[in-house]
Amino acid sequence: MVAVNQEKKAILVVSFGTTYPHTLKACIESIEDKVRCEFPGFEVRRAFTSHFIINKLAKRDNVYIDDTAKALQRLSDEGFTTIVVQPTHIIAGYEFDEVKAVVENCRSHFPQIVLGRPVLYFDGSNGTIDDYAVAVDALGRQLPAPAPDRAVALMGHGSSHQANQSYYRLQEKLSQLGLNVFLANFDETPTIEDIMEMLAERYIKHVTMMPYMLVAGDHAMKDMAGDGADTWKTLLEQAGYTTEAYLKGLGENPAYQEIYIQHIRDALRTMTVDNGKTE
Repeated sequence: MVAVNQEKKAILVVSFGTTYPHTLKACIESIEDKVRCEFPGFEVRRAFTSHFIINKLAKRDNVYIDDTAKALQRLSDEGFTTIVVQPTHIIAGYEFDEVKAVVENCRSHFPQIVLGRPVLYFDGSNGTIDDYAVAVDALGRQLPAPAPDRAVALMGHGSSHQANQSYYRLQEKLSQLGLNVFLANFDETPTIEDIMEMLAERYIKHVTMMPYMLVAGDHAMKDMAGDGADTWKTLLEQAGYTTEAYLKGLGENPAYQEIYIQHIRDALRTMTVDNGKTE
């Protein structure tokens, strides 16, 4: 066992993961690098929640990435005492629930451990910050110039988890600003058909497709912008719209990187109050 050093602090950045090397570098590694710059007193580590991706990277590339539990066990074995676990997930869905459960199971291993929140969490009620307003403002940094006959179609992942409602709340914020920006999910509602109804009501002619995901991976490349029979690109063009694809994940947007930095700062503040327990 490594001797305990009270000064050993770490931030574990937990992502779903990706098998695209360039996307890993642009979207996940860029966030991790920013965390290193902003929190120089902390060791920064990586974990993925997708075991499919972990196994594929190990088999294909001989690249070995820990899941959350293994990463925390490694930190415990190395004598770290203060841990921030920051997920890069967009909503507080099943993946976040799993990370939260692991953190709770590991709480006795560390004198201090705290879990940060995903992008869309607080809604401004009861004195909390409005994460949705912050997310919309950050999204504005990558949106094309507005025009009456142009719109943006955002592809979220979607989930059967109750946190899928986060996508509807985000759409409400976008609509309140009068933006021709519409969000649909690859999996679960709202759907691309819902978007197309809104496009028709507004006499839109051109649609920019954009992933509302941390990385521009398979869903963005294939399900959104691919040439298959049921991709967003095909469905929109068959309906008479011209399209273009913005193939960058949210992780490449400096304003979204800053969201994660702020969530780490917020998590560190809670650590001094209640040792980081997330209600």
